[in-house]
Amino acid sequence: MSTPILTSRPGASPAMDGWRQLVADWSSDRQAFQVSWGKAMMWIFLLSDTFIFSCFLTGYMTVRLTTTAAWPNPSEVFSLNIGGTDMPLLLIAIMTFVLISSSGTMAMAVNYAYRRNRVTTGILMLATALLGASFVGMQAFEWSKLIAEGVRPWGNPMGAAQFGSTFFMITGFHGLHVSAGVIYLVIVASRVLRGRYEKTGNYQIVEIAGLYWHFVDLVWVFIFALFYLW
Repeated sequence: MSTPILTSRPGASPAMDGWRQLVADWSSDRQAFQVSWGKAMMWIFLLSDTFIFSCFLTGYMTVRLTTTAAWPNPSEVFSLNIGGTDMPLLLIAIMTFVLISSSGTMAMAVNYAYRRNRVTTGILMLATALLGASFVGMQAFEWSKLIAEGVRPWGNPMGAAQFGSTFFMITGFHGLHVSAGVIYLVIVASRVLRGRYEKTGNYQIVEIAGLYWHFVDLVWVFIFALFYLW
C-alpha cells in the first residue's frame, strides 16, 4: 500500500503543511526520524527510567540534607573485615569495577555484531551477562550483611532511620534493572548464537540491548557517587 502524498492547500501555512505530513507519515506506519521503532522505543523507555531514578536520587539527597539524626559513615557501614582489618568500600569498589567492565564487553559485542561475527558477539554478550549476575550476587551479599547488622527499611541502629529505606529502595530498584538486563542479554545472545539474525543480517537488537545495559551502568555511577562516596 503506497503512502499518500499530501499536497499543500492554497493559503495553508508551511507549519500546517508540516503537521499534516507528520500525521500522514505516522498513520501510514512509516519510519520516523530515521530511527527504527525498536531503538526509538528503547530511548523512550530509558528517558522515562531516567526521570524515575532522578526522583529517587533527588529524594535521597533531600532526606540526607534535612535529617537531624546522624547519617551513617559509608566507609564504616560498607567495610569488609579481612584478616582482622577493616577494608572500607572494598566490596563496592569490586562491584563498580565488574559493572563498568561489563560495559566494555557489551560495546565489543555491538562492534562484532555489525561485523556479522555471531559467535564472538554471542560469547561477549554472555560474558556481559555473567558480569552482571556477579554484580547482583555481590549486591545480595551486601544486603544480607546489612540486614544481619540490623538495618531495616523502617529503622537503622547505626544512625538516621531514613538510611535503610533509601538504601534498599534505590539499590534494590537498580539491582532489579540489572537482573532484568541479565535475562535480556542471555535471551538475545542465545538467539544470536542460533543464527536467528543471520537470515535478515540485521543485528540491531544487539545495539538496543547495549543501550539498556550502558544506561544501567551509568545509573550505578551516580548511585556510587551519591550513596557510597558522599
